[in-house]
Amino acid sequence: MSASRQKALFSDDTHLPLAERLRPQSFEDVVGQEALVGADGVLTRMVKSGHYRSVIFWGPPGCGKTTLARLLSQSSGYAMETLSAVSSGVADLKKVFERAAERLETGERTLLFVDEIHRFNRAQQDAFLPVMENGTIILIGATTENPSFELNSALLSRAQVLILQRLNDAQMQKMLQQAVQHVGAPLPLNDEAKQALIHMADGDGRYLLNLIEMVQHAAPETTLDVAALSALVQQRAPVYDKHQDSHYNLISALHKSLRGSDVDAALYWFHRMLAGGEAPLYIARRLVRFAVEDIGMADPQALVQANVAREAYEFLGSPEGDLALAQSVIYLATAPKSNAQYVAHKAAAKSAKVHGSLMPPSHILNAPTALMKEAGYGAGYAYDHDTADGFSGQNYFPDSMPREHFYKPVERGFERDIQKRLDYWQKLRSKKA
Repeated sequence: MSASRQKALFSDDTHLPLAERLRPQSFEDVVGQEALVGADGVLTRMVKSGHYRSVIFWGPPGCGKTTLARLLSQSSGYAMETLSAVSSGVADLKKVFERAAERLETGERTLLFVDEIHRFNRAQQDAFLPVMENGTIILIGATTENPSFELNSALLSRAQVLILQRLNDAQMQKMLQQAVQHVGAPLPLNDEAKQALIHMADGDGRYLLNLIEMVQHAAPETTLDVAALSALVQQRAPVYDKHQDSHYNLISALHKSLRGSDVDAALYWFHRMLAGGEAPLYIARRLVRFAVEDIGMADPQALVQANVAREAYEFLGSPEGDLALAQSVIYLATAPKSNAQYVAHKAAAKSAKVHGSLMPPSHILNAPTALMKEAGYGAGYAYDHDTADGFSGQNYFPDSMPREHFYKPVERGFERDIQKRLDYWQKLRSKKA
C-alpha cells in the first residue's frame, strides 16, 4: 500500500467505519430520499415548522433510516435516546420513559429512536401508547418490514409512516465519489469494476461504503477488474425474508407478470425468489394456483403443465428441477388468460350460501325405496342418452330458484370452443322449453 493511501486511511478518525465518517450532517448531505428531505419534503417541512411528531421510517437496509433519525434529533434540539428492539425489552423502555418524564418536568422533550421496531411484540408495542399520547416522548421507529403487518394499529394511528426508497445506481455512484474524495486516494478499480461494486451493494448505501473500505484496505497497488474484485469481495445477499414483506412482494410480482403475459419479467421474478432462498415447492404451488385462477379453461393444459413441473421438481430436486419450474413459468406466461372459471366459482359459491338448503328438483332425485317413488322422487326424469340429441334440456336447479348464469367464457383460447358448446346446448334447451 502506498504511503499516500496509508495516510488517508489511517487519519485521526479511522477508528470509525467509513460509513460512520461519511454519515450526513444535514438534510442537504443526504443522498436520495428527496420526497422526505428535498425542498418540499415531509421532514423538511417538519423542521421548518418546529412541530415534531412521531414517525415510522420504513425502508430497506442502508437507505438512511438511522441517519434521518439523528438529523431530526439535532434539528429539534431534543434529547435523544436510542434503543434496538433486537436487544431491548420492556424494562429498558420503562427506564427511557422515566428519564423522558423527568426531562419533561424541566421543559425538555425527548426523541426516542427505536431501530428494528418490528421486533417488539404486541405487548411491548403497547407500552409506547401512553407516553406518545401524553407527549412524554416523540417516537422515531425504523423497520425494514411492512408496518401494516408488523406494528399495532394503535401505534400506527399515533405515528406517520414514511417510506424510504432503495438507492438507485446514480445515487450509489454519488456516494462512491464522495467516499473516494473523503479517503483522498483513488479507488483501485477500473470503470467496469466500479459499476460492478455498485451492483454488488444492491441499493444498500452502508454496504457500498463497507465494500469501498474493504477494497481500499485489501487491494494491491494494481487496478482491479471485475473478476479480481469478485475474488476479493462478496456480493450482498438479496433482501429477501421468506416470512416477511419481501416474500409477498416478489410472489405478487411473479403472479402479476404471469397474468400480464410478460414471460421475461416472470422469469426474472422467479429467479429472484430462487436467489433469495425461497422454497421451490412453494413457487410450484403458486404456479398451480395461477393455472386454475388466471388461465382455467382458456387452456386446460396449463394445470397439467404446472402439476407435471411440480412432480418433476420433486423427482429431480435442485438445481435440475428448477428448469422444470422455469418451463412451467414460460408455459403459463404465454398461455391465453381467463378468469371466467374463477369468477364462476366465486359466483356459484355465493349463490349456494344465499339460497340455503333448497332441495334438488324431484325428477333428478334417486328413488331406491317404494316410499320415495310414491313421494315423486325420480318422476319425469329424462335419461339424456335416450334423447335424439343426447340432451334432455330439463331443469336441474331447485324448483323455487330461477336459473342463474355463472360461467361466462372469454373469446380466448379453448374457451372459444367451450362457448360454441354452450351456445349449442342453449339452442336445444330453448327448443325443448
